Amino acid sequence: MAQHAVPETHVLAIASHVTSGHVGNKTATFCMQSLGCEVDAIHTVNYSNHVGYRRFKGRKTPAEEVAELWEGLKNARLDTFDMMLSGYCPSAPVVQQVGKIARELKSRSDARPGSFFWVLDPVMGDNGRLYVAEDTVPVYKSLLDDADLILPNQFEAELLSGVKIHDLATMKQAIARLHEAHKTPHVLITSIRLPPTAASTPTTTDEDLSTSATLSVIGSTATSDFKPRLFRVTVPAIPIFFSGTGDMFASLMVARLREAAQEADLLNTASWRSPDSVAGPDLPLAKAAEKVLASMQAVLKDTANHYDAAAKRIQEELGNGQHGGAGVKTGEETEAIRHLNLTRAAEVRVVRNSQALREPPDVGAFEAQAVEVEAEGDASR
Repeated sequence: MAQHAVPETHVLAIASHVTSGHVGNKTATFCMQSLGCEVDAIHTVNYSNHVGYRRFKGRKTPAEEVAELWEGLKNARLDTFDMMLSGYCPSAPVVQQVGKIARELKSRSDARPGSFFWVLDPVMGDNGRLYVAEDTVPVYKSLLDDADLILPNQFEAELLSGVKIHDLATMKQAIARLHEAHKTPHVLITSIRLPPTAASTPTTTDEDLSTSATLSVIGSTATSDFKPRLFRVTVPAIPIFFSGTGDMFASLMVARLREAAQEADLLNTASWRSPDSVAGPDLPLAKAAEKVLASMQAVLKDTANHYDAAAKRIQEELGNGQHGGAGVKTGEETEAIRHLNLTRAAEVRVVRNSQALREPPDVGAFEAQAVEVEAEGDASR
């Protein structure tokens, strides 16, 4: 791979921050910098560690402080960006403020199409459950008209589109509605559990990974009349809960999409949209997703191996009474220690695997496939 495949890119990243661990801007900044991007970060929360530990300190950033930091950048003439990535926001006012910043940056690019690109990760919930206040949902919907690429998971896509997704036909309907109702140029839906297409499922010889459980991403870049052009990449699911995978995915997409748009000679085209003749699997969005998922699979496989070894060691130490100092531990204390140590072991190992970020292995195994939905059902071929 070329030393500087990703072109010069200055990114404004607005998301959460933790002192310890790898979620939010802590992950996003490292991933984008590893691929050569300059990153300026505004933090929407500042916590000691992510909330999955169940023990943390810190505070949520008020919308006024986000606005103040942005004003400071402008006053110092440090407000020129090629791209913006926005992630977790703790309240509707912060979402509104993020939208104001993005719209201001977009308005400056009116005379130079393609000179600014906004990637919006509408972090609201997962698995049918909101983990933000309900009043953030309509605010996120109000941002869809201005974002260039949105990265919802399946549940968030349902909230934003109003379509309940249960098969490929309703998936296409949800994406079509986002394109048509909001004129959103690019949609990439993550963490989808739908019937697999064998052609897009990577093979592996690793005994510790099962290809029977899979996750997909399904994406689309709208045509000139805002019709979907679908593609799909399916990867083996690793049965461990990793925090920060969404942040890793979003930040790697920022760099890889800009790289793919440059290769397609689209950086001077509004929202980097390909001509209608380009099929779904050949879109820059699809090519970027292939590299991102190849990198992520390598990082997560290594993290899973690290987690398994740590889990075995933690169990042995707890069984021998070696964890947590002197004295006999109660069952509740033992479980708390176990949880804290396993949560730490599940932190994604992006730093240790920075080479996999820069040089994604086995990209050919993650080739995007077309998604063809039958008119009267959910079958694909």
